[in-house]
Amino acid sequence: MTEPDPSKSLEAASQYQKARRRALFGEMLGVVRGRSPELLSFDAVQSALGAWQFVEGREPEAIPLDKIVGSVGRYRDFTREFLPRDTVSEHRWRTVAALVDSMEGLPPIEVYQVGDIYFVRDGHHRVSVARANDFEDIHAYVTRVDTAVSIDAETTAEDLALKAAQADFLRASRVEQVRPDADLDVTDVGSYYELMQHIDVHRYYMGLEKNRNIPWGEAVASWYDLVYLPVAAAIWASDILDRFPDRTATDLYLWVCQHREELVEGGSVQPSPVEAVTSLGQQSGEKPKTGVVNTVKRALGAKAKTTDLAAEATKVKQRGTREDKPPAD
Repeated sequence: MTEPDPSKSLEAASQYQKARRRALFGEMLGVVRGRSPELLSFDAVQSALGAWQFVEGREPEAIPLDKIVGSVGRYRDFTREFLPRDTVSEHRWRTVAALVDSMEGLPPIEVYQVGDIYFVRDGHHRVSVARANDFEDIHAYVTRVDTAVSIDAETTAEDLALKAAQADFLRASRVEQVRPDADLDVTDVGSYYELMQHIDVHRYYMGLEKNRNIPWGEAVASWYDLVYLPVAAAIWASDILDRFPDRTATDLYLWVCQHREELVEGGSVQPSPVEAVTSLGQQSGEKPKTGVVNTVKRALGAKAKTTDLAAEATKVKQRGTREDKPPAD
């Protein structure tokens, strides 16, 4: 890399000082807003999500700079906006900044892509300088890392415990294999354990009813169709989600199930899903108690519904009234 001309060096020095001030202000603002100013650590994400399958790209491509929110090994050296902290070499940063407009140009950076976001392997200073210059994208060699759990530019380090629990649940339940359209996102770490318990209990009673061992996949499909889906359909058909905007339909499914049990314990006949949802919605503004500790509260951004839940619930309810036949040997 050639040395920049003196005028560019002076401009780069001014840019660096401006970037450092923005970094300090951004960190203070992050503390006030309760938003982590940290980049995501690739090692932490890889460990949490069990992401080990890599597909390396051979040609550089333009990627959006605002989707680069993580680093391999240097996540403490830059802020979430990739502004330099005091651990960054000022000389190196200024040298890269002075060469940004040169004819020589800068080589593509190297990144890992996980879901919708990128982690810098090589080229941290180039990314930082590009962000300081308000560029929109940058050329990069991209290695894609497959994972069952999605993450995006809003994901923070604090979210990783929830994401890890989600990844564990998907691996253990294998629900995506039998019901690919299932959306079972929750906002409490312990709720994934509760969902596994629901499936286990359903499988146990299926075995008693049918007098045979129930394969796991069959139990998951039956639980989703005959237990979860009617409740989820009732939730979507009501306005109860509006009362809990930071919660998901699956969060409310767990609350409704608990509420139904409480009504039965109080001497009532077990209500239908619609009746239970209506009853829960008529309660005061006090949030139902789930009994889950170490809650990681986060609005996950609800996915678009891939099916008409009300219509689907009606169909599976009709199927559930007929006796299921065991699969042929």
